[in-house]
Amino acid sequence: MHTRHARSSRALALVLFLPLGLAAQQPTDTIILRPVVVTATRLPTPSDAVPVAVTVISGAQLAEQGIRTVADALRTVPAASVVVTDAYGSQTSLFLRGGESDYVKVLIDGVPQNAPGGAYDFANLTTDNIDRIEVVRGPVSVLYGSDAVTGVVQIFTRDGHGPAHGSLALAGGTYGTSALELALAGGDARAGYAVGVSRFSSNGVYPMSSNGVYPIDNQYRNAVLSGRLRLRPDAHTDAALSFRYDDAPYHFPTDGSGAVVSNNQQQLARGPSLGLDVGHVFSGRVEGRVSADWTRANYQYAIAPNGPNDTRNFPFQSADWVTRQGLDARANVRLGPNQVLTAGAAFEHQAMEGSTLAGPRSRDDGAGYVQVATGPEQPLTFAVGARLEENQRFGTYATYRAAGSQRIAAHTRVVASVGTGFKEPSFYQTFATGFARGNPDLKPEHTLSWEAGVVQTVAGERVTVSGTYFHERFRDLIQYSGQPVGPDSVNYINVAEARAQGVELSLRWAVATPLSVDASFTYLDSRDAATNQRLQRRPANLGSVRLGYVITQRARASLAAVFTGDRDDYDYSGYPPARVTLPPHTRVDLAGTYRVSETRGAVPGLALHARIENLLNAGYEDIQGFPARRRTILAGGRLTFGR
Repeated sequence: MHTRHARSSRALALVLFLPLGLAAQQPTDTIILRPVVVTATRLPTPSDAVPVAVTVISGAQLAEQGIRTVADALRTVPAASVVVTDAYGSQTSLFLRGGESDYVKVLIDGVPQNAPGGAYDFANLTTDNIDRIEVVRGPVSVLYGSDAVTGVVQIFTRDGHGPAHGSLALAGGTYGTSALELALAGGDARAGYAVGVSRFSSNGVYPMSSNGVYPIDNQYRNAVLSGRLRLRPDAHTDAALSFRYDDAPYHFPTDGSGAVVSNNQQQLARGPSLGLDVGHVFSGRVEGRVSADWTRANYQYAIAPNGPNDTRNFPFQSADWVTRQGLDARANVRLGPNQVLTAGAAFEHQAMEGSTLAGPRSRDDGAGYVQVATGPEQPLTFAVGARLEENQRFGTYATYRAAGSQRIAAHTRVVASVGTGFKEPSFYQTFATGFARGNPDLKPEHTLSWEAGVVQTVAGERVTVSGTYFHERFRDLIQYSGQPVGPDSVNYINVAEARAQGVELSLRWAVATPLSVDASFTYLDSRDAATNQRLQRRPANLGSVRLGYVITQRARASLAAVFTGDRDDYDYSGYPPARVTLPPHTRVDLAGTYRVSETRGAVPGLALHARIENLLNAGYEDIQGFPARRRTILAGGRLTFGR
């Protein structure tokens, strides 16, 4: 363990000190661009005026680093711990600020992607057709309702501009991996479109069963169709339609402990999501917006015996369909030169039917919310809001948030916020039958959170340093009991309580024109209130460093290292499961692109790209019993057409 820890430390140190030598060789003329953030307040706000902790990852950064999934993009976000079971397509979870993996609301162009109750698997969420990713840390239920307990991850897809243009990308690599992506876009001030189609496949990390008799099927296939259509019929009205369809079958040979038990086990996640957003400016003071969304997800699972002599695995299959339909209407009223009042109402219908429930189930939820926010022109910016939820199952529930940012000097800003968030129970926790019995009387899980921090810019704003302390208290957590509880003999009850507190540090350094550095470190103390033990799979220390380097006008490179400290887990190979501590590790990724030629008329341009994940071939486990992928290479080329 000590040897692995030393290697992890050396790898992180290598990336930390590399920019010092490079910086001395380069000129220092740099243009600083500040992204605009929408998710934090639902109003476009420059990132340096947002009164809460937020991270923006641009599509250009994703392309430069060759990142294929949103989960990999989130690894360098402060206080974000990404946990992957093993192979491509396997269960991928996000733990943000020590919260549960179902405490983060995931949106694509405003359309919720979580299952009702917050669960979300990041394994199939790709980065194709993405303009940017916004990550807000801290509770945002006041604007987004259930599931936004420790944060929101919102993906914004590309908007088409200019003459029709497109690209075709092909790649292949380790583990029998292949990737194909086709993108088309175009438009003008009145209308635009951007459409992408992709397919990714891998043979997985298990080549053969232990006895060599049955070949293990660990294949993964992921096909995605996504796009956005924009229309502006006049100067006061705009509309956008976004859509996405995923089809992702995944074959996995392991049980819950990581032991290889089957060559005939698979799961499937597929379904569409649609979003429509319409806005109209009624006057210089009043704007109205209406958003509608619809998702329909199909989850399937099946297992079959390995052969006629297999007495361990028995035929079983299940299928569930989950539907979410939502409508949100709000008005943005300018109260003064720098104050905006947002008042809105939201309605959502959720439904689930299939094998794991006794008959179809549904529930409705209505809410009203209000927020007052100031513009970025003032030294003091703030956002204060409240929301009242009326849920068909658990009744009335209220949330609030107050956040402020005060500029105390030309280059110094202090930020503080306090707020609450909640998460409704899942359909399974409420209505399960069979192996477990749901509890229709469950209350929502909820949190009270506060944070305080400082942001400092130096060196002509080429360097931005920030530090934030956060504290969260989680109550009424839903816990599973193997022994039926109470007169109704249910298996799910509200009993657990937990807390999480820590410090986030981040550095953004535009060293010189060709070089940029992003670094972060998080210390996290997460505890079960009853036992004082650390929460499962939450590392006490997280750190990352990313270097971006423009080698020439045609060539770019990116080097990133992510350090994950020791964390507690359970070994499920025996009963009762034994508590274990997983050692720390560092994963280093290297990526590069080279433009061979530019698009000239009918002649397409060509760019080559390559990405090496786990460059140092580190052996580690995010989850006990499931070894992570070793060194993984993906390389290919992209043809571009038009403009």
